[in-house]
Amino acid sequence: MELNRVLRKNKSLLKILRFFLLKKNELKYRHIVAKTKLNTKAIVFASYRGRSYSCSPKSIYQKVLNDPRFSEYKIVWAFRDPKKYSDNPEIKRAILVEYESKQFYQYLAEAKYWILNIRIPEHVFVRPEQIYVQTWHGTPLKRLGCDLDKNNNLLYTEADIFEKYSREGRLVSYFLSPSPFASEKFVTAFNMDDQGKSDAILEAGYPRNDDLVNHTPEEAAEIRAKLGVPENRKVILYAPTWRDNQHDYKLGYVYDINADFDALKAALSEEYVILFRAHYLVANQFNFDRYSGFVYDVSGVDDINDLYLASDLLVTDYSSVFFDYANLNRPVVFYMYDLEQYRDETRGFYLSLDELPGPIVRTESELVEAIRRAALSDPVGDEKYQAFRKKFTPLDDGRASDRVIDTVFGEQTNSNG
Repeated sequence: MELNRVLRKNKSLLKILRFFLLKKNELKYRHIVAKTKLNTKAIVFASYRGRSYSCSPKSIYQKVLNDPRFSEYKIVWAFRDPKKYSDNPEIKRAILVEYESKQFYQYLAEAKYWILNIRIPEHVFVRPEQIYVQTWHGTPLKRLGCDLDKNNNLLYTEADIFEKYSREGRLVSYFLSPSPFASEKFVTAFNMDDQGKSDAILEAGYPRNDDLVNHTPEEAAEIRAKLGVPENRKVILYAPTWRDNQHDYKLGYVYDINADFDALKAALSEEYVILFRAHYLVANQFNFDRYSGFVYDVSGVDDINDLYLASDLLVTDYSSVFFDYANLNRPVVFYMYDLEQYRDETRGFYLSLDELPGPIVRTESELVEAIRRAALSDPVGDEKYQAFRKKFTPLDDGRASDRVIDTVFGEQTNSNG
């Protein structure tokens, strides 16, 4: 742990060590590839580097699972803890492997198709015959990668970040996008124009949002019952993002809660409950035992779509969750207590905050009042809200998975059929 502290303070030394480790791992992977024959009927899926069964890879997999054109395909899911998913009947069709294990890299080398939602490991490369589908994991509000004009990241320099995102832009075969706005930002964030890869953008909508468009009230009620949420309470989903400048050398990225749950409980507990969802990069654990029956820590729920459906309104800050949530036509409140710092020192934004589909509040008293007002609002009749949807979610119509599959696999599956 002492070494980690030293390395974090000495970025030059850290960069040298990373370079040698990268070259070592590259040689290992090249050796695996050299011994592995390509399988044109194999697909590898992973979400959030193996942390969950969720997001667009899950939605695409569910379509593949029920499509007879893929009945002979080898399908692999990579998880950090494969045993956790071994009893899931939906994944019985797939081979489960540990993310970043030797077996994982062997299947990556073998499979013609990769469907992932986070940048690939830096020592892995895409063979000329392989098709790498980068689904990404949200429409960006905050600046990404090569678009960062400031850097508060405690682990990587601006040059490091630029190279990581540029490399991803070079390697992708398809990069999914839900809108012209997102397409434009992905092209610059991943330096795709300068590398001749802007045509890799596949503007088809987000497969993961198909369920939000196609869900039924019964499904939402079932999720709430499973979470143990009382039927006589409105449900607030509180889903803040992480901060680049909050990092612990032992724990990784952490998050300091800037919400007084005692005050929130006193003001709201008779009518509301809160589902608290920490960002997947945040490693520190939260203890809400003293708020039992009011705050539910749902950070361990794999698929955030379930939480969207179970909630009546969303509270967030700079997370991209509100873009997807808007498909439900439910209220959103933005609790941006550190707005100036985040905007001016940490990340910066791609769009004017005036376009956001809900009020921005800075204090807890404002948050309470905004929640109460939002619970009485109807976004369906809100012109600003609907203008937001028209600009940022125009392709989320419940059929994005079909469009992606037809484009990515169309030629091969048609020739096989």
